[in-house]
Amino acid sequence: MRVYHGGTEEIKQPEASKGRQGLDFGRGFYVTDIQGQAEAWADRMARIRMESGIVSVYNFDIEKAKEWCRYKKFDEYDENWLVFIVANRQGLYRGQVYDIVEGGVANDRVIDTVEAYMSHLMPIETALLELSKHRPNNQICICSQKVLDSHLHFVESLIIK
Repeated sequence: MRVYHGGTEEIKQPEASKGRQGLDFGRGFYVTDIQGQAEAWADRMARIRMESGIVSVYNFDIEKAKEWCRYKKFDEYDENWLVFIVANRQGLYRGQVYDIVEGGVANDRVIDTVEAYMSHLMPIETALLELSKHRPNNQICICSQKVLDSHLHFVESLIIK
């Protein structure tokens, strides 16, 4: 599978431990199989940092990795996804249970709903109804250095202008 990581630097050898805490799926190296999504993120980071946007491109043998690793996929914005995201964003998630987590991004389309639920301004039933109106895009968090080293292979970098 071809995957992409958007940012402001080329990353040939990603490190899971350098990922920030408090992100959707926890600490790890985030990629997507949607090139436009990575390009948009690289552009956003470039404007914030006043640098060039760069998309690092990889081949990811996810099927091979799934043969032995702990893998979790969220197919939709549902209660399991919401509870997992909120736990990570609030710092309540303790330790990596999974080597790879895949599913929708808590992005601009759904973040208001997630934050309203997190702040107890919206009951879970209402949050789930709002989330059901959106089709998830895709992100993959590779939490395990072993998976990164064995199954993610750098191809090239693309400069975003």
